[in-house]
Amino acid sequence: MKTRIISIASLALALLSCNKPAEQKAQEPSEEPKCQYATLNLHNGVNISHWLSQSGDRGEVRANKITKKDFDSIAAMGFDFVRLAVDEEQLYDEEMNRDSSTFALMHNAIGWALEDSMNIVVDLHIVRSHHFNNENGHPNTLFQDPKEQEKIVNIWKDLQKDLAQYPNDRLAYELMNEPVAPTCEDWNLLVEKMVKGIRETEKERTIIFGSNRWQIPSTFDSLRVPENDKYIMLSYHFYEPSLVTHHQAPWTDYAFYAGKVNYPGIQVTDSLALDSLTQEQKDKIASMNGEYNKEIMYEQMKLAIDKADSLGLQLYCGEFGVYPFYVDKEVRLRWYRDICDIFHTYNIANCHWCYKGDFPIVNEDGSANELPAIIIGK
Repeated sequence: MKTRIISIASLALALLSCNKPAEQKAQEPSEEPKCQYATLNLHNGVNISHWLSQSGDRGEVRANKITKKDFDSIAAMGFDFVRLAVDEEQLYDEEMNRDSSTFALMHNAIGWALEDSMNIVVDLHIVRSHHFNNENGHPNTLFQDPKEQEKIVNIWKDLQKDLAQYPNDRLAYELMNEPVAPTCEDWNLLVEKMVKGIRETEKERTIIFGSNRWQIPSTFDSLRVPENDKYIMLSYHFYEPSLVTHHQAPWTDYAFYAGKVNYPGIQVTDSLALDSLTQEQKDKIASMNGEYNKEIMYEQMKLAIDKADSLGLQLYCGEFGVYPFYVDKEVRLRWYRDICDIFHTYNIANCHWCYKGDFPIVNEDGSANELPAIIIGK
């Protein structure tokens, strides 16, 4: 599952600790992409999740969970890249000894992607010292312990021993998924360390990272990007409005609301369903509820768009999607059409969460559902 919980208090903290005042004006899309540099070429992709990351499966069960047939299917749908999530606990034991079977599957995945003319982003999703969902009982020590910071740099240096063989224009490194640092400067300093470590041996590898607090766009004005490095791509994640995108997702703290949700417009107007809630639950929904549409979605992305444009770097939405099981189909598809229109209009590379996990782009029989055509813009 995409087990991320962002409370209202956490978002408020993000705004207080990271944001600077920024003028939010709508702008016309550029006729030409503003990216000045030749980096990895990404357009429409999909996350390979719950395989080498966020999964307890091992052995034959893991090996059979994702195969070349899946990559062939993804390519046939029209996607041009995949984001492969990998976790430290699958790659290494606690003494940093490699798990050869995990490395073999990672190489299989890369080979399958390249054979299908797809590019690939290797995403170090979770390390033992940092979990993006630290508010759900996962202790995070990465930003307090210099040894853990040295360790994550060394993980990337060790991964380079295997990954450097692949062409720079086909494979990229994503430093870490959804950092949750005490301050934005803490994250900036760690980015500098990781980029410096990778650049010791690979000067032209595309390195991807986003801003603090789950890579939300509202913290992009506090993201410091290493200077004079043209092989960088900036990434943000987008799951707003969460009352719609995570409606009844069991890992959220608002899954108790089982009424209808709307998009566009005011997300919750189901008075009968609201009447059945406790006052505390009503207050929770009220704190999240409100008007939402494509224009608001764009305004929320604008800090990220402007940051990438100002630096001449490619912008990449590494995760987006709607938990599909309780949202009316037309509501869900209207959201997808709007966000994908923004991606296409502003030349934003994008990678759907996910392939066949909790936000699937396939039906139970493995055939494509409605989403690939919308995402790719067929």
